[in-house]
Amino acid sequence: MFPKSTQAQFWMFENEGDLNILRSKTNVAYIESHKNEAPAGAGDGHFLTEQDEADVVFYFSVKMGEFCDKFKPPMPSYVKGTSSHYFKRFYLHNSVMNYHPKEILVTAVYLACKVEEFNVSMQQFIANVQGNQERATKIILNNELLLMQELQFHLTVHNPFRAVEGLLIDIKTRCDSVHSVDSFRPEIQTFLDSVFLTDACMIYAPSQIALAAVIHAASRQKQNLDSYVTESLFGEQGEEAILHIITCVRNIRVMVKNIPDPTPNIKTLCTRLEQCRNQDNNPDSLAYKRKLEELVDEDALLLEDHTPSNQQARMDSLECRQR
Repeated sequence: MFPKSTQAQFWMFENEGDLNILRSKTNVAYIESHKNEAPAGAGDGHFLTEQDEADVVFYFSVKMGEFCDKFKPPMPSYVKGTSSHYFKRFYLHNSVMNYHPKEILVTAVYLACKVEEFNVSMQQFIANVQGNQERATKIILNNELLLMQELQFHLTVHNPFRAVEGLLIDIKTRCDSVHSVDSFRPEIQTFLDSVFLTDACMIYAPSQIALAAVIHAASRQKQNLDSYVTESLFGEQGEEAILHIITCVRNIRVMVKNIPDPTPNIKTLCTRLEQCRNQDNNPDSLAYKRKLEELVDEDALLLEDHTPSNQQARMDSLECRQR
């Protein structure tokens, strides 16, 4: 149940202001820890601002939606929704300057496929990635554990799609004034696709988002669900509950309506991002390759220490000392 889920306990916030405070702290923390790497005289202008980061994340959120829509075999909507949740959660506490969104994007989708049991092999998945597929495979495998750690291993996501199905069945059963309910589906899907470009999924419950989507679709079909909501759905819960859900639905629809166009200077931002990103996390950098080599050397040493011959040698040495 959603109210007792890790999503409700750890990944839901009061409003966009709370989310922006976290993102601002993340941006400041990165700049503070990397300011010595800025070219002489560049100052803080070398780094992306909080708004720059928001623009980059939004751009790659759009690209994630396009990737999921074009995916072969066709990807279920709930996998796309879970991918979006992972992506948004990750960048609450991580700067795009630390981990590039194009790398976290494919990792989030791959992890969502596994968690939601959309069974595609790595080979099938990578066939959907343009460019160097061997490199993409390494990026996904290297980032998968990182992503899970940053999600605090809270991998179960409650999406609004099941709630939508319940509402449509209920409307068909209890609302005689509404006709052709299944004709709402295209508008519902479009609305939910837009919702995942906003912060609504981290502020409002899946059932509230589902109701907003259904009401939006009905209004586009020139049908009215007011009496269904106020009488059939919430009539027994009192006026306060009705006012609360009406406010939530209105706010969600406003968030979707106010989705901005992608910033026109995204190419400039991406160029600046390449210049100020953490080179330790850039797969094309020497620093990244050195870090991997160090990890491999550490693993080799650990493996060597645990081989039977080395363990026996240490025991023999200990026995000699005791004598």
